[in-house]
Amino acid sequence: MNKSELLKALEAKLGSRKAAADALEAVVDTIIREVAKGGTVGITGFGTFEKVARAARTGRNPRTGETVRIRKTSVPKFRAGTQFKEYVAAPSKMPKSGTVGQRASATASAAPAKKAAAKKAAKSTAKSAAKTATTTKAAAKKATATKAAAKKAPAKKATTKKATARKK
Repeated sequence: MNKSELLKALEAKLGSRKAAADALEAVVDTIIREVAKGGTVGITGFGTFEKVARAARTGRNPRTGETVRIRKTSVPKFRAGTQFKEYVAAPSKMPKSGTVGQRASATASAAPAKKAAAKKAAKSTAKSAAKTATTTKAAAKKATATKAAAKKAPAKKATTKKATARKK
């Protein structure tokens, strides 16, 4: 995807080509200016842009074979975020609707509903955990009682048909 294709995709989401172009230019310009100053731009879930210094070194001209001194320089570096890496590794995990990098509280009306759902889920999880703990304790008591009963009971000797057949 090149810049014009990216603008077309943004145009579909933002409504107009001018709005898409302005948004893209503003984001790219801000990132470039901050990294050029030596700052770091971190976008949660996407990645981090930063300025890295490369040390001076000696290289080789591939055409002539002579050694060439390469001066120290600064270059931009991008490190992908965890969420970005996960989506690239397994695209099937990407959400079907909405945006991939959307924050949880992007819409104000959805935030209270999400909080209520989270509370309800936490309550049901707590109840389930308590029920499981009770069941586990009962099963442990039963297993201990069974083991104790097995130790106290005398072992019965099993007679085989062959042994009884030889005696006759």
